[in-house]
Amino acid sequence: MNKYEYIILRDKPELKDAAAEWFHSKWGVPTEAYLECMNDYLDGKVEYGWYLCLDGDRIVGGLGVIENDFHDRKDLSPNVCAVYTEEDYRSQGIAGRLLNLVVDDMKSKGITPIYLVTDHENFYERYGWEFYCMAQGDDEPEMTRLYIHR
Repeated sequence: MNKYEYIILRDKPELKDAAAEWFHSKWGVPTEAYLECMNDYLDGKVEYGWYLCLDGDRIVGGLGVIENDFHDRKDLSPNVCAVYTEEDYRSQGIAGRLLNLVVDDMKSKGITPIYLVTDHENFYERYGWEFYCMAQGDDEPEMTRLYIHR
């Protein structure tokens, strides 16, 4: 009944350029930075992946996994990053499905726990994430919440 397709970038590497541009448009991080991470993943240099939700050919949600999501707890790795769902697609469970996909994929590779930083409260808990500690974001004046999924 779900009309959306959830993919791991390795299964559709031809979406790499579009995905990098889409993430850039949401977060302002240079497209080249996304491409570098995605190329390392697609070339097998890292197992930290990229995950997308598609509505037809349109990317409507996505997230990635990187070593550290720009915070001072370098010992807590890897980190889910760039979690985003298009506004007109929110409240349909897309982010939750992507989060579950990444947790399952990382666990299948023996990578656990995983972490994420966020300003949100009472969202990630719905998907098995637990508040772990506060962390200082790079160049951020305020501390931010850091979550763990075991």
